[in-house]
Amino acid sequence: MSTPSSISRRTTLTKYLIEQQREHQNLPADLRLLIEVIARACKQIGYQVSKGALGEALGTAGSENVQGEVQKKLDILSNEILLEANEWGGNLAAMASEEMEKIFPIPNRYPKGNYLLTFDPLDGSSNIDVNVSIGTIFSVLRCPDGMEPSEQAFMQPGSAQVAAGYAVYGPQTVFVLTTGYGVNCFTLDRELGSWVLTHSNMQIPADTREYAINASNSRHWYEPVQKYVNELNEGKDGPRKDDFNMRWIASMVADVHRILNRGGVFMYPADKRTPDRPGKLRLLYEANPMAFIVEQAGGAATDGEQRILDIVPTNLHQRVPVFLGSKNEVDRVTRYHSEIN
Repeated sequence: MSTPSSISRRTTLTKYLIEQQREHQNLPADLRLLIEVIARACKQIGYQVSKGALGEALGTAGSENVQGEVQKKLDILSNEILLEANEWGGNLAAMASEEMEKIFPIPNRYPKGNYLLTFDPLDGSSNIDVNVSIGTIFSVLRCPDGMEPSEQAFMQPGSAQVAAGYAVYGPQTVFVLTTGYGVNCFTLDRELGSWVLTHSNMQIPADTREYAINASNSRHWYEPVQKYVNELNEGKDGPRKDDFNMRWIASMVADVHRILNRGGVFMYPADKRTPDRPGKLRLLYEANPMAFIVEQAGGAATDGEQRILDIVPTNLHQRVPVFLGSKNEVDRVTRYHSEIN
């Protein structure tokens, strides 16, 4: 049990953000407040997730999102929680969600701020009903000076992000954040209701023996991915001369969180089933924030050809292939794309 002295020495999210502003001068008050509002919304989503069947929010909602995917009830509820939490604070000009076709401009009845927020309200929602870790991913951009909040305002490369993070709703509820000065993880103290700093300056090892990919799609992969994964599967008998383990949760936040803690490479490549659609993951809501976090932790993130954070979006729901995690493995699979293509 924590003593009063140990509790007082804890660094909460609020204290951390204030200290970051003092040290780096990169967190003006409106951005700090925005991050805190997002974190509070994640607490609320986590509470709804934890209720499971008791909350009568399991199962499908009988509708599809703009991606053509069947929406779960918790997808819709999580989206509403994030919109309602962030629309009135005066920190944002507009929001964009994976679950909505168009942007959400801040209503005229509320003051408008200088930032844009994008989010995947509930990543890994196929795992909702089976009690596997899921999460929320978010990204913050500055609204260009003089530009009305529009879809075009969001068409900024990931390198322009001023903050990004995710929450994982699992055995512990955690909130991972970067503002461009490393990556830190906060764990929700359920008794106090506070986010407490538990992992500072997280670093992804450059080398790894773990990889994450949906192997059921292997027959559809292009040759560079086939070559790379085959080498891993050949283990000590193959050219890599080492054994590799595959880990696949089918929840990007959970897979990335594992990699952030112990290394690994996460892959969601394009494949031959949809040659006109380059990948499945969304650039604005998933790839960009995760790439920012991974790079800040010493890892790498590419689409197989270029750094993800250098891609200039062309539409709100643009999809990209994703290879991210331990730098040496990401560099290798990226090199295979250039050598074979």
